[in-house]
Amino acid sequence: MKRIPTPSKRQPPSKRPSKQPWKRSGKHSGSSIAKLAGIVVSTLMLFGLIFPSGSLQEKNGLIARQAQPQEFQIARVQYRGGGDWYNSPTALTNLLRFAKQEIPVSVSTRYNDVQLGSREIFNYPFLYLTGHGNIAINDSEMENLRRYLEQGGFLYVDDDYGMDPYVRPLLREIFPEEPFIELPADHPIYTIVYPFPAGRPPKVHEHDGKPPQAFGVYRNGRMVLLYTYESNPADGWAYDEHANSQRVIDQALKFGVNLLTYVLMMP
Repeated sequence: MKRIPTPSKRQPPSKRPSKQPWKRSGKHSGSSIAKLAGIVVSTLMLFGLIFPSGSLQEKNGLIARQAQPQEFQIARVQYRGGGDWYNSPTALTNLLRFAKQEIPVSVSTRYNDVQLGSREIFNYPFLYLTGHGNIAINDSEMENLRRYLEQGGFLYVDDDYGMDPYVRPLLREIFPEEPFIELPADHPIYTIVYPFPAGRPPKVHEHDGKPPQAFGVYRNGRMVLLYTYESNPADGWAYDEHANSQRVIDQALKFGVNLLTYVLMMP
């Protein structure tokens, strides 16, 4: 059963990932959601990612999820620095509801807010962080985040405009020895459930009119962080808060399903 241990001794630096780490497990086809269904459920159960939300045990210094397969839960990051981490509160709820309709994953549509320096982040396989302005992370929070990511967690950061000058340097600092790379067009995140033929995240918000980009960081051959820039899928998820076309909303939600599926299927 997969577990995310609480902070312990820092693990040694990993070897750099291969030149194309996303090809480690082969390319996934987005043509058959029905076939994907059994794979998703089996993989989630195999790695212990389906668990009852709020059902935790502490044993030998480790936070372990109970074994009954019920549902998993994700969390939104509450950070310091003055940025609006609480922006678009319906975004995650809407995405999770859509995901429950589209893929056979038992996921809670409720999410919790957690702080980066808290032990609570180890209770969630997926963290979401967004905002418009400044973000501050101290040394203790950075170390806690590193251990979370090294021990099985995943962080998704979506720039809601104006966050990039502050957050990008911090993302590079998490694992400075690992490359901060733009995902290529053939990355499975663009095909795993829904196809994105352009090989880019959807362009939801205009921002500065630049092409949308997705950047990742790999650790021990596993992508542990995704950052979307000039894209802002979360604006499309919050369709009850922002005026977007139905086409844009659909693309944003489908990208979110691809992201969730990719993260939860990773070994």
